Amino acid sequence: MAERLAAWVWVGGAALACVAGIVNVVGFLGYQHQAITHLTGNTSLLGAALVVGDRQATLHLAVMLGAFVAGAALGGLIVQDSTLRLGRRYGVALSLESLMLLAAIPLFRQQHLAGPLLAAMACGLQNAMATTYSGAIVRTTHLSGMFTDLGIMLGHALRGMPVARRRLALCTLIIGFFFAGGLLGAWLFARVGYQALYVPAVLTGATGLAYFLYRQLRGTTT
Repeated sequence: MAERLAAWVWVGGAALACVAGIVNVVGFLGYQHQAITHLTGNTSLLGAALVVGDRQATLHLAVMLGAFVAGAALGGLIVQDSTLRLGRRYGVALSLESLMLLAAIPLFRQQHLAGPLLAAMACGLQNAMATTYSGAIVRTTHLSGMFTDLGIMLGHALRGMPVARRRLALCTLIIGFFFAGGLLGAWLFARVGYQALYVPAVLTGATGLAYFLYRQLRGTTT
C-alpha cells in the first residue's frame, strides 16, 4: 500500500512524472504532433491508419509503440525485480534515460523519426522502473490509472466509506507533477524549441546520481 512507500519513492515519482510531462508535450508540440507516452491514443491511431491503408502512419505508430516496449524491456533487464527497494539498479536506468533524451535532441531538430523513438524508449525505461511495492502501483508516464483511482476514492467517499488518504495523496502528487511538467515543457518549447528536453535529461541524470549517492550513504549494494 501507499502507506508503506518510502520517502525516496514519493520524491522520485514526482520528479519522474514531471519528466514525462515535459517529454510528452515537447513531442506533441514538435515532431508531427506525436505524443510520446500516450500509448492508448497511439494504438487507436494505429488501428485507424491500418483501416485507411496509410502505410507511412502505420509504420510510424508501430515503431513508436515498439520503442516504448523496448525501453520497458530494457528497464526490466536492468532492474530485474518488481519491488521498489534500495539496492536495485535505478541509478543505471536513470542515467541511460538521460543519455537517450540527450541523443534525441539533435534528431528532433532534424525532424528525424529516431528522435521520438529514443524519447519513447526513454519513457518506457522510466515507466518500467516504477512498478509495485507492497501492493501500491506507481506509474509516472501516464495518468489513466491515477485518475481511475481518484474516481474510485470519490465513489467511496460518496458512500461514506473510508478513503485511503496516502493513496489519494500519491495520485494527486503524480497528476500534479505530470501537469506541471506539461506546463513547463510547453513554456520552454515556445522559447527554446527542442532544447527544452535538456531539462528532463538533466533531471533524470541528477536523480540517478542522487539515488546512487543516497544508496551509498545507506550502505546498500546493487
